[in-house]
Amino acid sequence: MSRRPFELVPTVEDLRYVHDHFAVPGRTAVVMTMGALHEGHATLIRTAREHVGDRGFVIVTVFVNPLQFGKGEDLDRYPRTLDADLKLAEQSGADVVFAPAVDEVYPGGEPQVRISAGPMGERLEGAARPGHFDGMLTVVAKLLHLTRPDVALYGQKDAQQLALIRRMVRDLNFGVEIVGVPTVREEDGLALSSRNRYLSPEERRTALALSRALFAGRDRHAAQEALRARAREVPTSRARAEALSAMGESRAAADAHAVATTAGGPAAVRAAARLVLDEAARLDPPLTLDYLALVDPTDFTEIGDDFTGEAVLAVAARVGTTRLIDNIPLTFGTFGAAS
Repeated sequence: MSRRPFELVPTVEDLRYVHDHFAVPGRTAVVMTMGALHEGHATLIRTAREHVGDRGFVIVTVFVNPLQFGKGEDLDRYPRTLDADLKLAEQSGADVVFAPAVDEVYPGGEPQVRISAGPMGERLEGAARPGHFDGMLTVVAKLLHLTRPDVALYGQKDAQQLALIRRMVRDLNFGVEIVGVPTVREEDGLALSSRNRYLSPEERRTALALSRALFAGRDRHAAQEALRARAREVPTSRARAEALSAMGESRAAADAHAVATTAGGPAAVRAAARLVLDEAARLDPPLTLDYLALVDPTDFTEIGDDFTGEAVLAVAARVGTTRLIDNIPLTFGTFGAAS
């Protein structure tokens, strides 16, 4: 069966036809976007192509979903750049871009039956944007049904969104594999986002505090874990310290003793990140923090000081009129560097 030329598909009927006639014999992957595509989206599309191979079928959806925008948010000014999006999608390996109108996705108007994000959807981003995750999950569920993929790929920059999609797929028995793709950053460290274009040069300099704060937390964590590993290898008794001192290793003994007796862990990671954010609040223009959180990625609740396992250090803030989010993964309790 020949590969169909790249095409823009605007209707559900056309999408079904294309899928039925060209999506076999390979696997189908979908990358869901709201348009204004950038290198982060391109990475998702290329990764989708790698997952399904040359014989597979890659669908990119471009749909600005009104259900996930709250009152006063930027639905009307959200960038719409379909011509550029089509070019980037094709160059990155997509077969089809499904770009429906609102009444194509919601033919009866706003749906009366929606997906509820539950308690996890009320935390962090959900608290800042009430109803956002209900609207997001509702459109994701619809698009999964319409595109019928074997695998769906989402960026880890939207970590809470990714966690909720995984939870929905598991709880409601969707037959699809969910793949998270690492955050793509610009050279200066700013996480790629369609909203970055709203930033003035001065605002962008302030916005860099988000990634700097996360990296400060990550570096503090890596240093702690390295010292804890040394503490495991170097006993901290007085006799052992004296013996090491005699061998010219008093610094190693002191470091090991210090990390064994000084508070660290999640509290120190939060403190290192917050120091950067507090400094950015005094810049011109200032950074206005929404939240800094160190959470369990399974439910997005704050982790305790004795936590071990995977965690997410997440931040959200406003610079001018632009709201930005970012996060990095960390691993606690393995006596190794941060992931």
